[in-house]
Amino acid sequence: MKREDIIVPEGEIARQRDFQENVRAMFAARGAHPLARVETFGCQQNVADGQRIMGMLEAMGFAFTEDAGEADLVLLNTCAIREHAEQRVFGNLGILTHSKKENPEQVIVLCGCMAAEERVARRVKESYRHVDLVFGPQALWRFPELLWQVYETKKRVFSAAGERGCIAEGLPVVRERGVKAWVSIMYGCDNFCSYCIVPYVRGRERSREPAAVLAEVRELVEAGYKDITLLGQNVNSYENGRDYRFPDLLEDIDRIPGDYWLRFMSSHPKDATPRLFDVMAKGRHVAKQLHLPFQSGNNRVLEEMNRRYTREKYLELIRYARSVMPGLVLTSDVIIGFPGETEAEALDTVSLVEEVGFDALFTFLYSPRPGTKAAEMPDPVPKEEKQKWFDHLLEVQNGRSAVIHAGYAGRRVRVLVDGESGDEAYPLSSRTEGNRLVRLRGDKSLVGRFLEVKITGSNTWALYGEPV
Repeated sequence: MKREDIIVPEGEIARQRDFQENVRAMFAARGAHPLARVETFGCQQNVADGQRIMGMLEAMGFAFTEDAGEADLVLLNTCAIREHAEQRVFGNLGILTHSKKENPEQVIVLCGCMAAEERVARRVKESYRHVDLVFGPQALWRFPELLWQVYETKKRVFSAAGERGCIAEGLPVVRERGVKAWVSIMYGCDNFCSYCIVPYVRGRERSREPAAVLAEVRELVEAGYKDITLLGQNVNSYENGRDYRFPDLLEDIDRIPGDYWLRFMSSHPKDATPRLFDVMAKGRHVAKQLHLPFQSGNNRVLEEMNRRYTREKYLELIRYARSVMPGLVLTSDVIIGFPGETEAEALDTVSLVEEVGFDALFTFLYSPRPGTKAAEMPDPVPKEEKQKWFDHLLEVQNGRSAVIHAGYAGRRVRVLVDGESGDEAYPLSSRTEGNRLVRLRGDKSLVGRFLEVKITGSNTWALYGEPV
């Protein structure tokens, strides 16, 4: 697509502001103070989308509540990656029949990746008739217009199919109070991994202008955010012309003055380069932490997954990254039980985990997604057998994580205190530069500060410490 066809014109954004004002004026005429309940499922990209949805709702006069029963509008911002997440959403939609019965004027909205699937939209239209509005990620910027249609026509509105991917700047945003912020630098995906539905629901890759990203990060730093994560379905495939790619953007952001950490996710090994790792190593603000999904340690399975790299290439990348960042904290995503995978191939994945020595893993049993190539592949191995392979992987990784964490005992590390933990003995939650969770002793007045702490204990999932 041409660049001018991707960027939403300012006139269209202004038009959405008019619809925002229409909704605000409608409630003001009623003397009403509307409440919205927004629930987001899935990845950090969805979290960032949800914050923009909340920004538009706030501009329409809504305040927010956690109680769906008292809400004038309930919005579910959904994830389509795994079957379990999908079933949770349908379960929540079923429960909302009760609040809708108590308050027939309540508007129920389904959006996000699930909503962009034609089969889901059809099921909602036929079986969840209390849902008023359905739209996918590509239509997010048009949310005020779509919601106004619901209020004006008193009819259900579906805008989940045929939306062209675009970039809309200037949308309002409501961020969580605290020290962390998410910045989407690109949208969509061109990789078409055979197990993944994302390219079908989020569209083709499209990158924001560097100036817009730099301005947003600068505003966040000036507002006091200290842990900023750059987001994209494949964040390191960002490009703005052939001569400006993700390492260039990372380098430019790193020049923004301030006391903050800069992270990014999720990365794809096919786009990870020595140049990227060099920029990370030299960066004053760039955290020496890398989340680089490998998914499988077997080359045949990787080819079936359409991952476009080999086990050997992945290991080569890790060796180089560690050579320029000796203290690198490394995490990854892994799928066990891909269709046709054998026990020996699953054990290749375990052996890669042992060879690399990841600090932590995000592990998944394969979940078929309708509409993907993998969902049509023969899958003869029973789930019970796959579960055994999965449990073995967990045993290996948990042992490794426990050893790594035990090695922190007695060390002094710099952390960012990011909230309260709910643990009486260690009431504060913090993160290291490598994004390791540290439970801390101390007063809540420390939230938002960088501290030097001494590590006094650990388990598989967390470290424990106290301020020096």
